[in-house]
Amino acid sequence: MSPKGYHFIVEASGCNEIIGNVQEMQKILVEAARKANTQVWSVSFHCFPPNGVSGVVVISESHLSIHTWPEANYMALDIYTCGEHSMPEIAVEYVIEQVKSTHTHITEITRGLDDDGDMEYYHSFITWEERRKKAHPHQQ
Repeated sequence: MSPKGYHFIVEASGCNEIIGNVQEMQKILVEAARKANTQVWSVSFHCFPPNGVSGVVVISESHLSIHTWPEANYMALDIYTCGEHSMPEIAVEYVIEQVKSTHTHITEITRGLDDDGDMEYYHSFITWEERRKKAHPHQQ
């Protein structure tokens, strides 16, 4: 198996109030892992007073983690997977959709590249185009 993996760093702003609900955020990240075709091994989430959420979903293929600042409508999401069958992009899109983010900035890092066989690994990255969508009052 190749050590090649995909790491997504997501900044999401304009998120709705769900990012302050620890149970809902846990459900969302576990479902994102499932949708990404990964196997969940461990789940740990915590609510910080008054309502910030931090959590991690450990998967066979690596992890999904989240930190939220509801008072700023901001969420930081980190998804790293390896393996030929995982689909981390689907997990990223699912989480963004669930929190109704109005603005996202996504960096995709491909890790563990060894193009010339010398066993020296490196990474490369691209930044997805920033996305903006109009907030709808019923989604706030």
